[in-house]
Amino acid sequence: MDDFGDPTTQPFWAAARQHRLLLQRCGGCGRHQFYPRPFCLDCGSHALAWVEATGKGTVYSQSQVLTPPAPGIAVPYTVALVELAEGPRFMTNLVNGETAIGDPVRVVWQKRDGSPPLPLFEPDRE
Repeated sequence: MDDFGDPTTQPFWAAARQHRLLLQRCGGCGRHQFYPRPFCLDCGSHALAWVEATGKGTVYSQSQVLTPPAPGIAVPYTVALVELAEGPRFMTNLVNGETAIGDPVRVVWQKRDGSPPLPLFEPDRE
């Protein structure tokens, strides 16, 4: 069992170690959700299951950060809200090329020492 995160987020981080993007899907109403929670935000059901996402989405919003938020963080970088193919919106960074609102993107993984990789998104030119 992966010990990163709390009991609600552990399945997400365990899958991230395998470069798999998981979302919760409600057994009551069928909606997907992210950030992980112990109940469905739409219908309140506790019948949630973890399912693999396609890793595809669309840039819903983006902003370029020009001022470092802390020492040692390189700028510029792009923060975005990506609308996943499954519906939820995912706060992330955009990497590996220019994007505009409405552009298709796909998940890529950023290695981190001692922690699971982070899901970031890059332009999907396919």
